[in-house]
Amino acid sequence: MKKTMFLIFLTFALFVLFYFFYRGEKIKFSIDEGQTASKIAENLKKEKIILSSFWFKALVKISGSSKKIMPGEYELNKYTPHELVLWKITHSIYISDMKITIPEGWRSEQIAERLKASGVIKNEKEFLKIVKEEKLEGYLFPSTYHFKKNMREREVINILKSEFDNNIKPIFDAAKLPQGMDSYKALIVASIVEREAVIDTERPLIAAVYLNRVKKGMPLEADPTVQYALGYWKKNLSYADLKFPSPYNTYYVSGLPPGPICNPGVKSAKAVAEPADIDALYFVADRKGRHVFNNNFEEHKKAIKRIKALYQEK
Repeated sequence: MKKTMFLIFLTFALFVLFYFFYRGEKIKFSIDEGQTASKIAENLKKEKIILSSFWFKALVKISGSSKKIMPGEYELNKYTPHELVLWKITHSIYISDMKITIPEGWRSEQIAERLKASGVIKNEKEFLKIVKEEKLEGYLFPSTYHFKKNMREREVINILKSEFDNNIKPIFDAAKLPQGMDSYKALIVASIVEREAVIDTERPLIAAVYLNRVKKGMPLEADPTVQYALGYWKKNLSYADLKFPSPYNTYYVSGLPPGPICNPGVKSAKAVAEPADIDALYFVADRKGRHVFNNNFEEHKKAIKRIKALYQEK
């Protein structure tokens, strides 16, 4: 019995010594989307990462891991134990993480485009299909992430949505929202604030204006909603644009649009949860990032004239 245990220990010790001191150089190894376990085994053997493609394929079959293998680029060593290689490629142990930043205020199309261009996802259309079918615009939390290459679209969306649940959902859950305003409507307003505000201190002011207009049953007349309706962030809107027929165009329809127009950040969510205590119903941009707020329409028109005159003089 002691002799058997000694032999087992000696075998294990020799294996550890071989693996850590005699393994070959590191090799970049890619697995493509849809590649079979058989082909992967052949490529691993060809690159001398494993000793036997037959044993690797048998190991995949025995463990039922064929559907768990993740496409991507890996960094593996020559003559690595088959079990360790299989564990790495079924647990997304990629060569490195990719640092991807999703800015506040981006719509899902912009996010999908960046993820595709960075190699995080392969199918931009599939990403947008999921977002559209499950109405996830607004729930893709803007932040800096460390993604792997060639991740499944569903996996990336789940990560973005999970960060929304951790960062923005608690804000609305704890807020004392106005009567008739639920978390989803608050998210819609936050998305408009995100696209409208430039200076952080003005977010609660802008949120207050939109909430005041909702309370009074007034059209929001928010330019960012027109831009969303047009399908892109057009800088200078025309009068024809303001008449563009869309439920998202708040010049064309009254009330809130049917959904968020972008994916807002924490600051805009907090602005809606804790709006400024003002009665203002109007604001106009001064072209420097700030806005002039007013309670009545006549004063609002005067503010517009002053700003136009100021820039005409220049």
